[in-house]
This record gives sequence, structure tokens and C-alpha cells, in this order.
Amino acid sequence: MTAKRLIPILLPWFALVIVGLLAAWLRYGFIEPPAIGNLCEDSNAPAWCSIRQWLVLGFNNYSYGIAALIVTLIALLSKKPALAWLAAALGLFAVIMYCYYAGAVALLIGCLRLVRVQANRMATPVDEHRQRDRQVQAQP
Repeated sequence: MTAKRLIPILLPWFALVIVGLLAAWLRYGFIEPPAIGNLCEDSNAPAWCSIRQWLVLGFNNYSYGIAALIVTLIALLSKKPALAWLAAALGLFAVIMYCYYAGAVALLIGCLRLVRVQANRMATPVDEHRQRDRQVQAQP
């Protein structure tokens, strides 16, 4: 397989890793540190504390898991790799953001759907032992 054909196949998977790293940074670097929590509880809290509050409300209401499942259902009905990738990415985000069950289902189905869509778009290999034009060939 040439690099020209390999890059479009691997690009969604690398993007999925980047989504996972960003979600992990959001959780462990922005939401969970006690110093940031104490700073945001203050009356003179910075403006970015509202973003943190919305992120916390999102996983408290299980919104990330529900969104991941909805996109997963749409991806199952569609043959577009972007929707399959989005289902996997939202599933990964949901798993990291405390919505384990729905996120795990969406991540698994999204990844399987992405693999299936990528496999269907690849050309099938030519069978080297097939008979050409049904002609009898001399044996060596």
C-alpha cells in the first residue's frame, strides 16, 4: 500500500487520538484541578469559568453520552465516513467526560462503522490465480 493511499485511511484515526488527548486535557487540566475549582467559586471569577461550568453541566446531565448515541444512530444509517468518525469522536469524548456506558457504545460502534466504510471504499485485491478470459493455460 502506497503512502498516497495510506494517509486518507490513517488520518481519521490520528484525529481521533487528538480528540482523546484534548478531552483528557479538558478533564484533568481544566475541570478536575482543585485550584481551578476554588478560583471559579470566587465572586470575582474569570470569564472562562462559565465555560468550565457548562462542561460540568454537560456531564452531570449525561448530555455527551446522549449526543454520542444520537450521532451513532445517524452514522449507522449513513455510509459517510465523517459521521462514523464523529460518532467515534463523541463516544471517546463522552467516555473521558464521565458518560461511560453511552460513550463506550458510541465509541465501539463508531469505530466499527468507520472501519467498515473504509474497507468498502478500498478496491478489492486482484486474485493472482484467477483464470483470465477463461482460456486454458499450459502447465509449466
